[in-house]
Amino acid sequence: MELSVGLFAQLLVNTLQIGAVYVLFSLGLTLVFGVMKVINFAHGQFFTLAALVIAAIMPEFTERFALPAWVDYLVCFGIAIGIVGIVGAVLYFVGFERYLRDLVGSFILSVGLLLFLEGIYLWLFGGAPRVVPKLLTGQVSFFGGAMESQRLVICAIALAATGGLYWIVAKTRLGKALRAVAEDREAAMLQGIRYRRISFYGFMIGSGLAAISGGLIAPLTAISPSLGNDYLSKAFIIIIIGGLGSIPGAILGGFLIAAVESFAGYFLDLSYATIAMFVLVMVFLLVRPQGILGLAER
Repeated sequence: MELSVGLFAQLLVNTLQIGAVYVLFSLGLTLVFGVMKVINFAHGQFFTLAALVIAAIMPEFTERFALPAWVDYLVCFGIAIGIVGIVGAVLYFVGFERYLRDLVGSFILSVGLLLFLEGIYLWLFGGAPRVVPKLLTGQVSFFGGAMESQRLVICAIALAATGGLYWIVAKTRLGKALRAVAEDREAAMLQGIRYRRISFYGFMIGSGLAAISGGLIAPLTAISPSLGNDYLSKAFIIIIIGGLGSIPGAILGGFLIAAVESFAGYFLDLSYATIAMFVLVMVFLLVRPQGILGLAER
């Protein structure tokens, strides 16, 4: 197939809108690992819960209050973030706090939570896919490419949230504490940083990022109790390529995987795009296991 300027622009637009959500979701996983040294396989369940809550309660708001769809969505979005925050705090204090910096223990715990929460979601919400009504109509053109107005707004929110996280980590006292703990926990504690408190903040921020990305994807896809599993596998691919624990690496890896999915999916097939992603992971594991921006083990 010939790659025209308009087609190239369209594929770049697709990469941007797909990558924005991938990056936001992967950043939460990266942040939790960097601070707690925990690989949270239940991370996708926070993503799923936010989307399911919005899909479940939005029809009730629409029927009762007859407000514009985007107003109902914003209210339901806020409720979903709050519910995920409560669930995340409970899971942290009941489970994850006991396995800080314990890769084996946290692996067993998080896999068990993944299966448990997916069963709970299936019981509460049922197995039938749910959809969220379209929020905005129309589309916007970019250099020969086009994006739906709804997708553009969602992409902008995801990019703004990513920028907000980067600013928090780079400029605020909390961000400096998070970076200090991620780099050297013992040295950070000697400087008066409370490790368990910072771990809780890092876990909640990471869970919040998963919830935000799940809420943003809700209007764009069919929602089921297993929705987060596919995004979780891609998030692991992203952080392996970008560098485990590296926030800039997660951003770069997210857009790289989105580009592979967009371009390979168009010129070949989605199945070939999936194969290409796993081949890319294998190459990085063999040639540069620390990822693009990760640090090599000393």
